[in-house]
Amino acid sequence: MRDPQVGAPVPAADTELDESLMCENLAVVRREIERVLTGMDRELVQDVELVATELASNACDHADHPRQLRLRRGVEQHDQTLLIEVWDATPDLAPVVGTSSLGDHRGRGMKLVTRLCDDWGVRKDSDRKVVWGRMRLAR
Repeated sequence: MRDPQVGAPVPAADTELDESLMCENLAVVRREIERVLTGMDRELVQDVELVATELASNACDHADHPRQLRLRRGVEQHDQTLLIEVWDATPDLAPVVGTSSLGDHRGRGMKLVTRLCDDWGVRKDSDRKVVWGRMRLAR
């Protein structure tokens, strides 16, 4: 299992999606991802939807608003990548893989993120943080 990178640099990228999170309806997140990734491999799109939903759910369950989802496509080290970012206003609370304060039936989301993403991490500043996952577009 990989450990997250804290403060890792983010590649220059074109923004594909930049949406405020509406926690009561995360299905909107999945529909928007499907819309902006039209024409890509279906399995990849489903993996992106799963990672984005897990990161968004964590922010909705554990962090203060405002919460924001961004998808950014770019090229890093000759590999096409997609960066999935979820921003929130709780910089002092980072995700923990495999545990949840909401009960034993929870806590598996970051394990999925770790498994599906090529890399993931957390960046913080004084009043917000971003939890990000990076996936290769070509598999």
